[in-house]
Amino acid sequence: MSEICGIALRGTRALTVEVEVEITGGLFSITVVGLPDTAVKEARERVRASLRGIGVALKGRIAINLAPADLPKEGALLDLPMAIGLAAAAGRVKTGRKAIFMGELALDGRLRWVRGVVPAAILAREMNIPLFVPRENEAEVALVDGVEAYAVENLLSLLMHLRGELCIPRIEKRLPKDEVLEIDTDFEDIKGQFAAKRALEIAAAGHHNLLMTGSPGSGKTLLARAMRGIMPPMSDSEMMEVLLVHSTAGLQFEPGRTRPFRSVHHTASSVAICGGGASMKPGEVSLADRGVLFLDEFPEFSRDVLEALREPLQDGTITISRAAGSVTYPANVLLVTACNPCPCGFHGDPAEHCRCTHGDLDRYRRKLSGPILDRIDLHVTVPRLSPEELISLGDGGESSATVRGRVETARKIQQERWRSMGYQCNAELPERVLRRNLNMEDDVRTFLADTMKRARLSGRGYSRTLKVARTVADLEGSESIAVRHVAESLSYREELAFGNYGLKNGWKR
Repeated sequence: MSEICGIALRGTRALTVEVEVEITGGLFSITVVGLPDTAVKEARERVRASLRGIGVALKGRIAINLAPADLPKEGALLDLPMAIGLAAAAGRVKTGRKAIFMGELALDGRLRWVRGVVPAAILAREMNIPLFVPRENEAEVALVDGVEAYAVENLLSLLMHLRGELCIPRIEKRLPKDEVLEIDTDFEDIKGQFAAKRALEIAAAGHHNLLMTGSPGSGKTLLARAMRGIMPPMSDSEMMEVLLVHSTAGLQFEPGRTRPFRSVHHTASSVAICGGGASMKPGEVSLADRGVLFLDEFPEFSRDVLEALREPLQDGTITISRAAGSVTYPANVLLVTACNPCPCGFHGDPAEHCRCTHGDLDRYRRKLSGPILDRIDLHVTVPRLSPEELISLGDGGESSATVRGRVETARKIQQERWRSMGYQCNAELPERVLRRNLNMEDDVRTFLADTMKRARLSGRGYSRTLKVARTVADLEGSESIAVRHVAESLSYREELAFGNYGLKNGWKR
């Protein structure tokens, strides 16, 4: 068995790749076998130039086998283990102990940043073997507890370390500070829109999906971008989950506990949103895991994209299946969406006249199917501010830091309540847990029964109403759910809020 190993990525998992090298007589040639892609085959020239630069001359016919042979290998992850294998076969180094090597080689022997070091660190910890990574990846590996890892500057220093001529220090575990990065858009910079801000606070506290409807220029996008500033900092487990996905996708590490915020253009394909392709990389819904996925101009997304979001919004994971296999990525996102009330954007606007016909309104409304709307907990109307309100010098209310303090308190209450069941926030609760553990006052059930006679709530809509009511009660610090909490929760339901907005202004449902 080879002592020199690299990795191949399969979703967020790292799989061991053993590097075997054979050198025989004859004209010089290098052959790489074991299902390598073009990037792996091109590593021959990078490896040869790097070894020549440190005095290791390669001669004869060289065969490099990447085992197992039926596992596809891609990218520049295997540059370093192939170089170490060639140096060992040439008698210039003895590895002595099985280890995982990864890194892209420059022609002068420097090691460049590569993706996938976090899955590799987890694999090395499970196998109890050392891991050697480029210096640029040190900050990511330092977050993984219990792994023996070393950050390497160049190929020469690594060979000297393996020969005992140099000691590369071991990477020490370092966790980022609990602080949240400063966000450009603060709540106090946004004038008015107190109802929308309240909806954003509830969404952040309970991880509830949100839809904002309003005329162009009413501030929907600004409100969505400000939401990142009121999200609580990630816990250690959430941070590792996010880091694992981002490392797999090849995104540079951002220190801190600020939650991801991904804004997607409406022309994005279902593969870009959900993930996939030949290498089955994660999509935007996974890159926004434990954070916010913002979809502006929500009805303008293709129907396939919107319907593909139904399962990840419900389950918190997404499985990508292709002929080569399937991988599962986390997709626990807080979906924030924004749209206009009609194609022209001015339906119900007090200052502008709407030019859309009833047929236009119906077609626009049908772009959002019932199932996808049913998975959005909060529906809020964002009215356009009057000129007097825009030019007024009054403040915009509370700052993002103040609101974030209440959100963090509510999240801690939820974590304490649901920790024994394995859940972190109210939005994650399944039906069986929700019904058995809600502490409702006696008059709440009567109020809900009367309301459901008027509102066309589905079973899922009823459950989501109770989850939002639980979050409203947590923000208030109340142990039980009262009628006022349920009433506020119902005011954000599409059947009552969004629907009545359209009916009041002549929108035919």
